[in-house]
Amino acid sequence: MITYHATLDVPRELAQYLGRLLHAERRDRGTRTGTRALTCYKQAVLGLRWFRQNTDVDTLARDHGISRATGYRYLDEIVTVLAEQAPDLHEALHQAKQDDLAHVILDGKIFTTDRLAEKTTSVKGTQIDRWYSGKAHTHGGNIQALTAPNGFPLWVSDVEPGSVHDLTAAREHVLGALYWAYSQLDLPTLADNGYHGGASAYSHRSNNPPTVGHSPRTTAPTTPCSAACAASENAASPYSPAAGAPYATSPPAPARPAASSKQPSYSPISNTDDSPESR
Repeated sequence: MITYHATLDVPRELAQYLGRLLHAERRDRGTRTGTRALTCYKQAVLGLRWFRQNTDVDTLARDHGISRATGYRYLDEIVTVLAEQAPDLHEALHQAKQDDLAHVILDGKIFTTDRLAEKTTSVKGTQIDRWYSGKAHTHGGNIQALTAPNGFPLWVSDVEPGSVHDLTAAREHVLGALYWAYSQLDLPTLADNGYHGGASAYSHRSNNPPTVGHSPRTTAPTTPCSAACAASENAASPYSPAAGAPYATSPPAPARPAASSKQPSYSPISNTDDSPESR
């Protein structure tokens, strides 16, 4: 074995901050002093190496003189305490409005995982691996995320199995709130063609992606959704009374557009894909 020194290119203040979070977590659990293999600071360094360098857990455990199982347990604790600091969807949307963002961007990503044997029934009635993504051609989990116009992450959803379509995952976790944000905060959302048909009120494409500071409203042709669709999105919103949000009522379902094709309609989710399939 060869021993060598290495430098982790993250600020020391970050490791100290994470160490304080871990210390508070141990205190809340009633962990006795001196019963852990690593101090809070060294555990923080283990986690930051995993995040920054993608070091495998076997190597991390060996370098820190702990077992593989303890390495995984310590890493799970780090992920948990950091996740608790993340804003929820309610806070993220309000912060985006306070920061005067012209819009937010919705997108989904498949994060690869080890192969899982759990099965499910596909829309065609056949048995498939629940965590296998036909889109990514690998086993993984589907994460929905909201980002600022410059790509900075604002919020991420809980994970869904890789076989779940982006639109289905978005309906489960975020679409109701995006409709609310558009109708109450005047905060629209941009999404790719995979979310076509998922808007609570209308779904349309936008030929010219908006610039920061300009609301991406358009008079492009729209496809109205039924009132039942809007009502279902309202029910799923974290701002509805059923979700225990601070609002007394869910936002009303939007009225159907006038019969005239010249009547402009606005969409909470604009489709930026100008492909023929989106027309």
